[in-house]
Amino acid sequence: MYNPESLKAEEFISHEEIQETLGYAEKNKENVELIDSIIEKARQLKGLSHREASVLLACEMPDKIEEMYNLAEEIKKKFYGNRIVMFAPLYLSNYCINGCTYCPYHGRNKHIARKKLTQEEVAKEVIALQDMGHKRLAIEAGEDPVRNPIEYILECIDTIYSIKHKNGAIRRVNVNIAATTVENYRKLKDAGIGTYILFQETYHKESYEKLHPTGPKHDYAYHTEAMDRAMDGGIDDVGLGVLFGLELYKYEFAGLLMHAEHLEAVHGVGPHTISVPRIKHADDIDPSAFDNSISDDIFAKLCALIRLAVPYTGMIISTRESQQVREKVIRLGVSQISGASRTSVGGYQEEIRPTDTEQFDVSDQRSLDEVVRWLMEMGYIPSFCTACYREGRTGDRFMSLCKSGQIQNCCHPNALMTLKEFLMDYASEDTKAIGEKLIEAELANIPKDKVRDICKDHLEKIEQGIRDFRF
Repeated sequence: MYNPESLKAEEFISHEEIQETLGYAEKNKENVELIDSIIEKARQLKGLSHREASVLLACEMPDKIEEMYNLAEEIKKKFYGNRIVMFAPLYLSNYCINGCTYCPYHGRNKHIARKKLTQEEVAKEVIALQDMGHKRLAIEAGEDPVRNPIEYILECIDTIYSIKHKNGAIRRVNVNIAATTVENYRKLKDAGIGTYILFQETYHKESYEKLHPTGPKHDYAYHTEAMDRAMDGGIDDVGLGVLFGLELYKYEFAGLLMHAEHLEAVHGVGPHTISVPRIKHADDIDPSAFDNSISDDIFAKLCALIRLAVPYTGMIISTRESQQVREKVIRLGVSQISGASRTSVGGYQEEIRPTDTEQFDVSDQRSLDEVVRWLMEMGYIPSFCTACYREGRTGDRFMSLCKSGQIQNCCHPNALMTLKEFLMDYASEDTKAIGEKLIEAELANIPKDKVRDICKDHLEKIEQGIRDFRF
């Protein structure tokens, strides 16, 4: 029985409910009156249910799809303005005991080079990332309780936060590691992590168990219920995601939104972020072996409808996707992107991008400076801000500010100040020139006079060498 308030995976992600939802959506995909009413509800910024959003996903009428896209862009601007948050992944270890059939780190892959960073190597990776200008990391590690125990992850987090190189500092560490215990989530919270991220991979239980034939990740319920344990452990910012291409995308879309509804129903706080990765080529993995791959057009539609259904969430897209795809979906709802990513263990220290330990191929291989300049040329503000996390605006406190629109009074000036830091410390001359013009123009868009004056003062002090101002 479907019950969003249940703590049992098979009840808050109900296979029967998803099947009924998909049938309802197919039946009503040309019901113009219903579709118009759902779009109008989304326009009120209150979000959509998984069933309502599934109707829009099934709809194939070009004029209605264009209306959805325009509304997604409008909603994103209302919640996040024209800011795009920047981050980078940091791979700590690719030792893994799971048998995931779509990931090259799986335990049976005997020819991939295995590596685990020492703390000295972690420090070198962090310095390399700081020298690019990054302030926010997402750490990644395979599941191996012996080689990658929670103590190792905690030690790495401590090392990352301790490195201060020139004007560089990592101010927020998000964590993407395997499902674990409430006790271990408490330890991660105490270590000062930002968001705990865990991709469901697929919400289809039968497919999930086939795709994860061996290892602790085989346990569907334990994995699916991880966010509840994380919140019980005090982590109030969690990030959901599926790996599109493993199962039918309409099924995954409904399951993803049901998971968001569950978090709202039980904890009063929905997902801080939703990631939208697609399966890509990697060592030992051929994406064509999975027959549920999705086109760029469907991918864009999914991004737009996630923005309509969960308007407050941060939406993340990685360098798995090309520049062209990222450009399209940023307009439709994406609010966070990675830049200059390397998905290999120890990859940032290497002058030439290594491929022997990559988790997946990187489509967008531009430098961070190039990505920042590209965003600004399109009229976006690349933001390196971590202020909400550091000021305690997390969980329900962040969501209440975000849903009310008040977060703009903090985020806009914080984005400008962190961009100014990047321009002063790391940018090329061309990027700096474009950025200075953008900051000058965007100052006028800070709604409150007092905040604008304070921001101007802080920008002048950043010019003088002082760092780390925030609202």
